[in-house]
Amino acid sequence: MSEKPVIVEAMVEGGKASGGPPIGPALGPTGVNVFQVVTKINEVTQPFTGLKVPVKIIVNPSDKSFEVEVGTPPTSALILKEVGAAKGSGEPNSAIVGNLTLDQLKNVAKGKASDITAQTMKTAVMTIAGTCVSMGVTIDGKSAKEFQAEVRAGSYDEQLSEPFRE
Repeated sequence: MSEKPVIVEAMVEGGKASGGPPIGPALGPTGVNVFQVVTKINEVTQPFTGLKVPVKIIVNPSDKSFEVEVGTPPTSALILKEVGAAKGSGEPNSAIVGNLTLDQLKNVAKGKASDITAQTMKTAVMTIAGTCVSMGVTIDGKSAKEFQAEVRAGSYDEQLSEPFRE
């Protein structure tokens, strides 16, 4: 009878995981080579450098093999990376931290494709714009709510007609 796999979940900065907490102490009892696990995590999270990403490490205790699954960073982290801001606004109605172009907004939507239930680019962009509202991020120089109203009115139908999922 084989042992049940051990699953360790953690948030790590892309490409910068280490053997320290939370990963090392959680993996120690499994007997797996922590250095190999950390190396693999850093390899698969490299594209997310500068962002915190959720990782799941699944260890097979009987043969000490492991696999690493990477989730997608939070929507807010993707937005902040696009606008080049360190954090969202504490006063989103009056203090603006950045502006997204429509193309940047579509990139964020594509980055979250596996996590959001939207079926079209238009609904995906509306979802991401909703996050912008609470972060103090404008879209095409307009408030996120104003942008959403224009999308609802059909002003962006042509630009948002592309397929959302490949």
